[in-house]
Amino acid sequence: MLPSALAGFAASAVLIIAIGAQNAFVLRQGLRREHVLPVVLTCALSDLALISAGIAGLGAVLTARPELVTMIRWAGAAFLLAYAALAARRALRPQALDPAGKAPATLRATLLTCLALTYLNPHVYLDTVLLLGSVAQQHANRWAFGLGAAAASLVWFTALGTGAHRLAPLLARPAAWRVLDGLIAAVMAILGIALVVQA
Repeated sequence: MLPSALAGFAASAVLIIAIGAQNAFVLRQGLRREHVLPVVLTCALSDLALISAGIAGLGAVLTARPELVTMIRWAGAAFLLAYAALAARRALRPQALDPAGKAPATLRATLLTCLALTYLNPHVYLDTVLLLGSVAQQHANRWAFGLGAAAASLVWFTALGTGAHRLAPLLARPAAWRVLDGLIAAVMAILGIALVVQA
């Protein structure tokens, strides 16, 4: 069991650490110290559900129905481009840059955004359902592989969300938030455009 779990941990860590929409959102929430624990748990539990679905065989279903992946790509592209526009607007409007300067978003709105960034992102399905699900099938104990992969997700999102506040002194100035939101807008726009091209 242990070798499979360690293999799952390593495979998931390699995929999840790359900057993406979900990571950028968790980082921003951590910097703002806003609903961090619910966001981290939502991301980690979502990954657990998707990894489990891949191991159980959902990956084979998606492979057989490419039109579903195409639909997810278009929905994800629309959402990511809209989120990029919001981040760009925050970067261009100084009054929106101070994390303590405006009322925090409600927990419901934050979690809905988190869920949308997770489930409307086709890369989540390609990485967790298809790729990790396929690799898990090569292991004698595929569910141990899945638990290892889910553990990597939990460790990463916890570290990202709870450790982000250490960057707070660096981001105390509005100019720094302008740069962060500009980077988030760029990442979201690049991901969204890539999805449009792939679709």
